[in-house]
Amino acid sequence: MAIEFNTIQKEGLSVQIANAIRNAILEGRLAGEERLPSEAELSERFGVSRSTVREALKRLAAQNLIRSERGSSGGAFVNRMTWAEAQDNLVTTTRLLISMNDIPMEDAAEARFALETAALPLAALNRTGTQLADMRSEIRRQREPKTSDEDFCASDVAFHSLIAQATGNPLLTFQLSAAFEAMQPLMNMLVYRLRDRERIADLHEALAKALEEKDSTAAARELEALSAYTRELAAQRRKPLV
Repeated sequence: MAIEFNTIQKEGLSVQIANAIRNAILEGRLAGEERLPSEAELSERFGVSRSTVREALKRLAAQNLIRSERGSSGGAFVNRMTWAEAQDNLVTTTRLLISMNDIPMEDAAEARFALETAALPLAALNRTGTQLADMRSEIRRQREPKTSDEDFCASDVAFHSLIAQATGNPLLTFQLSAAFEAMQPLMNMLVYRLRDRERIADLHEALAKALEEKDSTAAARELEALSAYTRELAAQRRKPLV
């Protein structure tokens, strides 16, 4: 057990206890599926009432960091977070940061394309035939006139998430896919009335071809063209109506 028990002060006890346990989980001092001490033991070691400990555990459960199990072998256990759960959290946090801090679309786009560009060499090296086929399936979906704006946006995210998966690196895939899911819909929402779907699909086609040929330089060139087009759309959006 590697929780810091001696840092708790008098005010906001349940929050401090929850933070102490949360830090132990995030820093790896408490492992996934590890059983926490009982409420009575935590109460004694923190020097607080059991009701305060119970409130702290409720906070942690609300954050999906722990769960309670009943029975003779029950108690509070550290949850093992899945990639999908972690990605959902990252997407939500990123969107909140962008919206609450009034981050310009240009800055969000710059970050998103910089991250993807850095991943292209690995994607070109490790992409699979299945991933390339899936990319082209998304491009066909984008070219379909009946595809709604919402579905086009979803396909756009899916296409670039396939590039993230093509890196073969789970951490890169996690970070990139979360960035795409957080930022791309915001950008699409702002410029969807201005964009040329066929132009975007053409750029995606050229990008997929470069990855198929394992040419990361050409892939970077096509991605920069897509980035430039996004900046162009942003500039058009800022022009006053005549």
